[in-house]
Amino acid sequence: MERRASKLDDAYLDAVLVGGREQRQVEIVDYDPSWPDVFEEHRRRLLNALGPTARSVEHIGSTAVSGLAAKPIVDIMVTVDNPEDEAPYLRPLEEAGYVLRVREADHRMLRTPDRDVHVHIWRAGSDDEERHLVFRDHLRSNSKDRDTYAALKRSLAGQWRDVNYYAETKGPFIRQAVESARRREEE
Repeated sequence: MERRASKLDDAYLDAVLVGGREQRQVEIVDYDPSWPDVFEEHRRRLLNALGPTARSVEHIGSTAVSGLAAKPIVDIMVTVDNPEDEAPYLRPLEEAGYVLRVREADHRMLRTPDRDVHVHIWRAGSDDEERHLVFRDHLRSNSKDRDTYAALKRSLAGQWRDVNYYAETKGPFIRQAVESARRREEE
């Protein structure tokens, strides 16, 4: 199964979503200043569970950008040597209370039972790791793109009852912002 297959393909979603697809209203809320504290609480919990298996633990996604409207779900990126080798991290994360939700090539996503924290597992040093950090940092430093992204998310939220379709629809903006940020870094 190829990781870059369209996430809008129902067969792909059925193959990678543990527990099947869910219909949930996509909700965008104003920035909540408690989100960094939620991240910090889970960062400690993750490091306690994983120890040196976690190469890095980063707050990513919209909740990591001060002032940005977001789904009220804190996204966390944990990098490991090899996401395909689940033995070093899956059981410790499950024992720490996280539930496996996505199993894609080179990516796993676990979440809290309350579905308010998503923990993404990616390979340390991968393009995925770099892309998420570049996008986060770009939005932190570019108020125009941050505002444009917030407006886009608000406009898309009401169109989808499946968060996977919502996320995929934001892809063109995210790719453009990452490319723009990378060009600026090269200058």
